[in-house]
Amino acid sequence: MAEILVRLAHDEADIEAARKLCWEWYDWHWENYPADWPRKGGADWLTEVKHPLDSDVFREVVDNLPNLHKRPNGGILVAYLDGAPAGVVMYNEAGPAAAEFHRMFVTVAARGHRLGQRLLEAMFEQMVADGYERVFFSSAAFLKHARAMYRNAGFTDMPHPEDFPEAWRDRVYFMERALR
Repeated sequence: MAEILVRLAHDEADIEAARKLCWEWYDWHWENYPADWPRKGGADWLTEVKHPLDSDVFREVVDNLPNLHKRPNGGILVAYLDGAPAGVVMYNEAGPAAAEFHRMFVTVAARGHRLGQRLLEAMFEQMVADGYERVFFSSAAFLKHARAMYRNAGFTDMPHPEDFPEAWRDRVYFMERALR
């Protein structure tokens, strides 16, 4: 039986594991990115909106993870499978009693151990302890397997924020969930 540990990042080794997993997520994303979606430099690139996974933008985010998800208003949770980093999720404050989570990822090799569900459950517990009452996120519509997992975890669809770019509305969805 596999040994699974999910914990709030508490040292530099956990932060580096989270960064490595973020880059693995980034690579996985581009390997699975739909051919009919805008690509940087392509003729269909949405010039009015910087792509959220532009390599320069993503590098800045990954380099700044500890500040973006700093305790006590945020957190980075890392899942370990048999001692190896295998999954990550992070969150930060997004308004009164509300948190937003980001970059949920389980390595391809670690799938099938319910790590995604375990990461979500651990994150929900930590968010409640942090005083949050609601959580939301956005994700790419082509990630249908993820959307099913989120529905099973109690998330429901929510409207796009008013300032969300029109060009991405059919490609990105938002979901929310009460924590109490």
